Amino acid sequence: MSISRQTMTDEQRKSVALEYLKALDNKGATSTGASVLDLFADDAQVFFPKWGLATGKKQIGQVLIDIGSLFESIRHDYANFNWIMTGTDTLAVEGTSAGVHRDGSWRAGISHAGRWCDVFEVRDFLIQRCFVYLDPDYAGLDTKRYPWLSADGRNPSEPMG
Repeated sequence: MSISRQTMTDEQRKSVALEYLKALDNKGATSTGASVLDLFADDAQVFFPKWGLATGKKQIGQVLIDIGSLFESIRHDYANFNWIMTGTDTLAVEGTSAGVHRDGSWRAGISHAGRWCDVFEVRDFLIQRCFVYLDPDYAGLDTKRYPWLSADGRNPSEPMG
């Protein structure tokens, strides 16, 4: 079997990453009803904080099940994404989200959680790599190590005045 490399534009890579994020909001189903795993190459890698590195669709499926089981719902704020395109297979997106975690609700700008950045590598119309950067303490319960989360009830993402 020969190696296939299809040329992609930045917009095509962006559309694959956006389809992935929308599938997360749709409990793992893409816009066509397929599994979110169909968006990944067989040997893709996904990194999620406090879970680690998943390699291959089987492990990626497990990380999605493990993380997804913690949520009742999630919604990414697509209209306010900041896309960083490189003209290569690599792109990044900064964004915000809101939802209901098993430990409580969160919303960017109201709680400390909800701001994130994902770095993708998309080639041949498949995600080769997706590294997620966020604080996985959605409900802000890690107050023993970060006491300011409960000290005065202020929103830690707002400046102190």
